[in-house]
Amino acid sequence: MQTILGANGQIAMELARELHRNYTGEVRLVSRNPRKVNDTDTLVPANLLDAKQTAEAVKGSSVVYFTAGLPPDTQLWEAQFPVMLKNALDASRAAGARFAYFDNTYMYPQDARLQTEATPFAPVGRKGRVRAAMASMVLEEMARAEIPVLIGRAPEFYGPGKTQSFTNALVIENLEAGKKPRVPVRDDTRRTLIWTPDASRALAALGNAPDAFGQTWHLPCDDDRPTYRQFVAMASEVFGRQPSYTVIGKWVMTAAGIFSKPVREIRELLPRYEQDNLFDSTKFKHRFPEFKVTSYREGVELIRREWAGSHA
Repeated sequence: MQTILGANGQIAMELARELHRNYTGEVRLVSRNPRKVNDTDTLVPANLLDAKQTAEAVKGSSVVYFTAGLPPDTQLWEAQFPVMLKNALDASRAAGARFAYFDNTYMYPQDARLQTEATPFAPVGRKGRVRAAMASMVLEEMARAEIPVLIGRAPEFYGPGKTQSFTNALVIENLEAGKKPRVPVRDDTRRTLIWTPDASRALAALGNAPDAFGQTWHLPCDDDRPTYRQFVAMASEVFGRQPSYTVIGKWVMTAAGIFSKPVREIRELLPRYEQDNLFDSTKFKHRFPEFKVTSYREGVELIRREWAGSHA
């Protein structure tokens, strides 16, 4: 039995598909209101803030994946994320299950250095500090070595379905709506984006590779690392739109935060858009040379087809 904690997000849904397709017929989905992804999925409603419910949900698992998400609310992150993760680690230890933690890059320095698995944590802002503390908690569990533990870390998303990211919201969804794409802060810095199904497939591969545990892994990305100017030009071509866009300056987004809580909640991420974002996934590609990474053009084409199908 392989169990996904926090089972309703895009990463978890793609992970459930991949596990069922290539690794196991026994997938357990755990969240407050879990929904089946595959016909054979087992659903377990549980609140990950409750240690007892989490322990019950994990019992009998061979591998536990932590993919839980929360809305971009700083106070919610500070109050709930560490509790959820501690409960998940305690439950996995009690069950003797392997633990795979899906992580992001919020704890990394917001500068242009090449990000590898050895990049030191230097969080900027409260959300970054929460994610640094969570990653450190997982690393401490890894060092304890009572159960096998790994970290799979991803940069900013783009992808199909309900994928939530700046790039989806500002570029792709505007192209779908026939509107002009918008670019955060600068259009000339290089970005590393991960196709969400690739992130999920990679996490499944790690969770089913015994030698992957005891390590941190950067999940695989296309190494082209386009600027937003290049990405918008390519995406506009795929959607048959004019390659025209607007750059939203940092000061505009900062000022908008005075009036908008959602904008206020993402302001601490803005410095990373002033710099190249160079996320390196060489380690994963060497370990899994057969893994096919989706190119940016392939990804955007798949999104366009999905969108066209839903409007047919």
